[in-house]
Amino acid sequence: MIRPAHQEDFQPAIKLIYSTIGKIGNTLAGSDDPAEVTGVLETFFQQKGNRLSFENTLVKEHDGRVVGVLVSYHGSRTAELDQPFLDRLIAHTGDPSLTITKEAQDDEYYLDTIAVSSEYEGRGFGRELMRAFEEKARAEEHHKLALLVEKDNERAYRLYEKAGFRVDGELTVSGYRFYHMVKLI
Repeated sequence: MIRPAHQEDFQPAIKLIYSTIGKIGNTLAGSDDPAEVTGVLETFFQQKGNRLSFENTLVKEHDGRVVGVLVSYHGSRTAELDQPFLDRLIAHTGDPSLTITKEAQDDEYYLDTIAVSSEYEGRGFGRELMRAFEEKARAEEHHKLALLVEKDNERAYRLYEKAGFRVDGELTVSGYRFYHMVKLI
């Protein structure tokens, strides 16, 4: 079953999210310590009004466990949803010049993160989450979908291409090079 996330899903959801976003999570949390990053991300997940909030998350439940996660939001909300992370980073470092790279364009419905637990890979759960993402976009009357995929992640790139996404640019986030891919629905 795919359902909207609840605040109490924070531990399995963040474990999956962090396993996928890696250094981006470190950047958002302002730390390279996995325990500290996990704690910061779990706190933000349980709060409203930020990019990794439970509000922006769908979970795939199987056998009563969260085994997949998808985070999405409209690109026009990117600055608003990144501001809580930026405020924390500035307070933590004292550096008011910090910024967070804008990943989504204002005219697109953005897939921020998708992850499936390694023990459940190959069962089609990722495809189910992608369908739910598209259904949510349609329900909210969004017609342009977007996502980032690491340039060296051939498997994911092929999956997104097969799903109808096409490269329309490149972006560097937290030292990683990504293709920006879009799909019109």
